[in-house]
Amino acid sequence: MLKEGELTMKCVVIGDGGWGTALAMVLHQNGHDVTVWGPFEETLKTIRETGENPTFLPDVPLPDGIEWTTDTAVAGDADLAVLAVPTKYYRDVTTRFAGIIKPSTLVVSVAKGLDKDSHHRMSEVAAEILGLPDVAALSGPSHAEEVARGILTAVTVAARDRERATRIQEAFANPRFRVYTADDVIGVELGGALKNVIAIAVGMSDGLGFGDNTRAALITRGLSEMTRLGCAVGAQAKTFSGLSGLGDLIVTCTSKLSRNRSVGERIGRGEKVDDILGGMAQATEGIWNCASARALAQAKHIDAPVTEQVYAIVHEGRDPREAVASLMSRDVRAE
Repeated sequence: MLKEGELTMKCVVIGDGGWGTALAMVLHQNGHDVTVWGPFEETLKTIRETGENPTFLPDVPLPDGIEWTTDTAVAGDADLAVLAVPTKYYRDVTTRFAGIIKPSTLVVSVAKGLDKDSHHRMSEVAAEILGLPDVAALSGPSHAEEVARGILTAVTVAARDRERATRIQEAFANPRFRVYTADDVIGVELGGALKNVIAIAVGMSDGLGFGDNTRAALITRGLSEMTRLGCAVGAQAKTFSGLSGLGDLIVTCTSKLSRNRSVGERIGRGEKVDDILGGMAQATEGIWNCASARALAQAKHIDAPVTEQVYAIVHEGRDPREAVASLMSRDVRAE
């Protein structure tokens, strides 16, 4: 929130989905000049005319003053650029802004996933495409629906340069949106990416009719799996005990607002993945990213049994009950 003497920032949010819209609202509430970029003029016209984002945030009134555009040139003089694009489209969309976003612009990625081809984190993808040395990452337990409605939320922003993280923190922070800083970009991003896969497993368990004990076991062992993989690629173990790790894992595995948990539940009840996704407008990152998470674990020789079983169900058609049996029949060992 702007304090006395602070200057208004020119902010561009790249991505007109629920998360991008919610973050645009936070920045606008904090007194900044905010423009949201989206790829389809017809969609933006509807948003302008109705005063809400009916596809991604229905029944949430948008404040006057946020601009909506399909013109990539809007990012050319931005002080802050927020990359809020689903991972499936992230590389293609970010490429549109190559040569437009200035080196001096603060760039923060808020996508929760991994690149499907390189398995890189999204800030790495953005840094490569935009030619920037340090792209920050913002993550944590933060359903867009709740952030947009002003529900109290806490997240973490990480950058290698602490000063950069602090400036982004100051841009977003207000009494309803608390922002912590960190320098473990790897851990913050991987927490956001890997928890979606675990949430699908938890949803499957719920859909199969298992109980609270099973859910708690999956969340706990899932956190251990996330931490092992994260540390293998350079993250700090303690990050996975924080907001972007355990915090995001809890909310994604237990909330009715969680698309990943919901999709897993429907799979557990016997629905086909293609049928489920065909009727959804919003991204389900865990479905898209379980293959990348599995490939990364294999490349680092990390044991990731939950991820393995989610992959087998989603991409190989394995019966969820067989997957549960496989997890429970693994060799016993010390925790």
